[in-house]
Amino acid sequence: MEEATASLLIFIAIVLICIIVSGIRIVNQYERGIVLRLGKYHHTSNPGLRLILPFNIDRLIKVDVRTTPMDIPKQEVITRDNVTVNVDAIVYFRVLNAEKAVLETTNYTYATSTFAQTALRDVTGNFDLDEILSKRDEISVKIREIVDAQTDKWGIDIESVKLQNIELPADMKRAMAKQAEAERERRAAIISAEGEKSAATAVAEAAGLLARTPGALNIRTLQTLEKISSDPSQKTVVMMPTDLFKKMI
Repeated sequence: MEEATASLLIFIAIVLICIIVSGIRIVNQYERGIVLRLGKYHHTSNPGLRLILPFNIDRLIKVDVRTTPMDIPKQEVITRDNVTVNVDAIVYFRVLNAEKAVLETTNYTYATSTFAQTALRDVTGNFDLDEILSKRDEISVKIREIVDAQTDKWGIDIESVKLQNIELPADMKRAMAKQAEAERERRAAIISAEGEKSAATAVAEAAGLLARTPGALNIRTLQTLEKISSDPSQKTVVMMPTDLFKKMI
């Protein structure tokens, strides 16, 4: 009789241990656990070792509360000036309220991604192509504000949105390349003209200075003759007095 009682107690102890073990859950530091008891929200578990009621009486849903990057797939957008471009982006979001994230939407990640795609098309469609290329930060801020206002009721905070790639049509790329080349040629022509203007001004100033300085022209002539004489080729140099030209004039 005692042996039967002892065996029963051991069996009961083993069953209790199995029940307790089956109810043990571990919530990581970067997670929060939403506990549903008989399908109804009961409480939110903090990180650590947690015990719930087994046999599907309690259900624990873990929610990652770290900042999560999410790619927005490439979207075809018609700009305000009727140019078709493909734009993609990346969204950084964080779950601030795990209870809302689980109870207010069936899949908060998918819901956020879908709404971000819609916002990306709507916002970029209100800008011209040149504005999309030059105002990426402004467009990103507008998208973040729109998506953040929607996802706030899901307990999600949109930390930032970054436009990544803006893919232009092939004919538009060629046109922009020609425009950039023409701009470079225009700038090169301006720089060359400015250089020639500066050189002409310097030559004119030097000529005026030589004309105003007595004997300066003779010295310049002698320097020129010295350079010519250093060349081994044969030359014939005829020197004419400057006074002769003055009398002739």
